[in-house]
Amino acid sequence: MASIVLKNVSKSFRDCHIIKDVSITMEDGDCTVLVGPSGCGKSTILRLICGLESADAGDIYIGDRCVNDMPPANRGIAMVFQSYALYPHMTVFENMAFALQVRKLKKNEIEKRVYETARILKIDHLLHRKPKELSGGQRQRVAIGRAIVRNPYAFLFDEPLSNLDYTLRCQMRYELARLKTQLKTTMVYVTHDQAEAMTLANKIVVMRDGAIEQISTPLELYNNPVNTFVARFIGSSEINVLPVSYVGKSGELSVFQTQTDEQVSLRAQKEYHYDAGRKYYIGFRPEHIEILSAEEVFLGNRLTGTVALSENLGGEGFIYVTLKDGSQASAKTRKIACHMVGNSVHLGFSIDNSYLFDENGNIIFGISSTGPAQ
Repeated sequence: MASIVLKNVSKSFRDCHIIKDVSITMEDGDCTVLVGPSGCGKSTILRLICGLESADAGDIYIGDRCVNDMPPANRGIAMVFQSYALYPHMTVFENMAFALQVRKLKKNEIEKRVYETARILKIDHLLHRKPKELSGGQRQRVAIGRAIVRNPYAFLFDEPLSNLDYTLRCQMRYELARLKTQLKTTMVYVTHDQAEAMTLANKIVVMRDGAIEQISTPLELYNNPVNTFVARFIGSSEINVLPVSYVGKSGELSVFQTQTDEQVSLRAQKEYHYDAGRKYYIGFRPEHIEILSAEEVFLGNRLTGTVALSENLGGEGFIYVTLKDGSQASAKTRKIACHMVGNSVHLGFSIDNSYLFDENGNIIFGISSTGPAQ
């Protein structure tokens, strides 16, 4: 095992700046997950770490070795790609053993590693089959097994589950979480799937346009995003973010007005100076919203709109509401979502479960903060 450190790494392709002065420390034995929209540089970072691309500036360390000029074969890294990339003419055993044969390990050592890895991945009964005889999930396990048998310093995963259907993704996500605990090897994982990121990560790196927006633990990212981009990216369904303007104070509460002329209140932050008329953004997550009837008494904030869509997902539901100014808000409920499209609804959300962002989208305070974000 080994830590992986990127120090002020940059990478360009022609005049396109893909990675912009990125510094990340991926701790020994941890799983670091890179997330962000397509084209933000996640996969390029993996390719830089494993040596398929060279950095234009900065240093990359694997353990205590600077690997900038080291060929991929000598870096001790195993990479699992989005495509399975299995040799179709070889059996599962032969696919998993191939890299060890190239390294000229003894036959009994190769067999030991392959059989042990196959048992861990529960594919020991498939070793005689060829890839065309396997399901998608089984092929992905073989691809992962091919990486494990090498006993690398670290694993790099580039969206390994994106080709699988929903049920197989859930199953493989569980298997990867189990493997992470069992192998205790450093992992760097790229994904668009928030469930994968939140389940597997010790640390999540949120990227945008080749730069890092925030690095933190999954729950810290969820509870205290640094800006509206991170807040919207982490969490399913997406956080509600509405523009508001500062009105004044009412006791211990700061009062803001929405574009629909409704007022919402947040706890006053003594350390932060609000400007009257200045634009701010208030955020509240769908699971922190109560769907109210017109007669219900609610002591928190309330917004009014009409139902645009009602989704029933069995144990939970989502209500999508169009507010008076045409903006959208969503609410998550564990009750059956039976609201009819076009019906008027009231959305209630707590003072203590709200976020406030400045006019540039940077956070002023989050739900577990006692003051402005530092």
